[in-house]
Amino acid sequence: MVPTAPVRGSARRPLAVALLAAALAAAPGASAAADSGGPASRTPEGASAVLDGLKTYGQAVLHARDGSVRQIPAGLYEMRVDGGGMLQTYGVGVAGNAQPQAHYTESGWSGSPLAGNGEAGRIRWVLEHSYPQLNDLAGLAKAAGAGALTAESAAAGTQVAIWRLADGAQVEAADPAAQKLADYLQRSAGRLPEPPASLRLEPGSVSGAVGTRIGPVTVRTGAQSVAVAPDAAAVAMGVRVVDSEGQPLTSAANGSRLYFEVPVGTPDGTASVTVQGSTRVPVGRVFSSGVPAQAQIVAGSSQSSAAATATAVWPQPVVAEAARGEAVPANQASAAAAAPASPAGTGEERLATSGSSAATPVIASLAVGLVVLGGLVVLLVRKRPLDEEDQA
Repeated sequence: MVPTAPVRGSARRPLAVALLAAALAAAPGASAAADSGGPASRTPEGASAVLDGLKTYGQAVLHARDGSVRQIPAGLYEMRVDGGGMLQTYGVGVAGNAQPQAHYTESGWSGSPLAGNGEAGRIRWVLEHSYPQLNDLAGLAKAAGAGALTAESAAAGTQVAIWRLADGAQVEAADPAAQKLADYLQRSAGRLPEPPASLRLEPGSVSGAVGTRIGPVTVRTGAQSVAVAPDAAAVAMGVRVVDSEGQPLTSAANGSRLYFEVPVGTPDGTASVTVQGSTRVPVGRVFSSGVPAQAQIVAGSSQSSAAATATAVWPQPVVAEAARGEAVPANQASAAAAAPASPAGTGEERLATSGSSAATPVIASLAVGLVVLGGLVVLLVRKRPLDEEDQA
């Protein structure tokens, strides 16, 4: 009969090694997930709107890459902002065929077809130096050597210049005056920086420990003031949105810092705060519908409603077994070991935490797992002589 003891011993050792290797391999990935912030780091910001359609336009001739030539409309779209307001926009992609009644949301260049496009700054220059930002059509025509411009030909010429810069498209305006304007804008365009969001919270996600003020979250907006409102879950748990002094906030301004104050004893959870106000959406901001080819870029804005949301997460401390058998909250042990020596600050500064603390519970959990697996390996190794005796 084949002895069974050596089989048991040989099976246990590879299993322990495999488990330990898996834990070590998972550690960097878990740490990276904690550092990245995950999907929660992407939060709504700025305005959202519905596309009404093409309103002021002329015609253009597109020479497609497949060799075909076709005439297409070129000019200004209008959008209705959710909550109030109007936008004037141009198409970013020449083959966009933007659909009326499609819903759009504001985004930065990095989240649009302009991501990585070295001509994005020149497109913003075109927008700032042409129709409708410049309503003096006679002056614009004189600068471009275009004779006489109408609103329609000015919009068509501006759109053609944007298409050329955004897509590298071979496209000309059908109207001679519009064509001269397009050539002038493309030739003269300088570079401007990306415009700020109409309303944004930075960062969009923070985390920290129960019993602290989690933050700060900074308001960035062109609005004179914005309303501040925590979500229903935050209110139900007693979580407050406060300033650096711990005073509840119902309104804020550009540069204001918000904190989530989480009472001691609050169970694991999340909460969010939404800020909302009215401002002009900066020229050059992009609106996306989920179809990259249909993206729009802002050429003009009325006072428009905008909103932004940020989220806070607070895990409970992870309890780890100390060397002397004492139970120590892992977040306290990690904080004590990692805290650098520094001059004493204010109480608020000691309480405030940022999103960088999100990795603490992950690291503590991995440490506990590695300790358990290490003990398993030691136990199996100690049993090896007994297995060998059984075999003998």
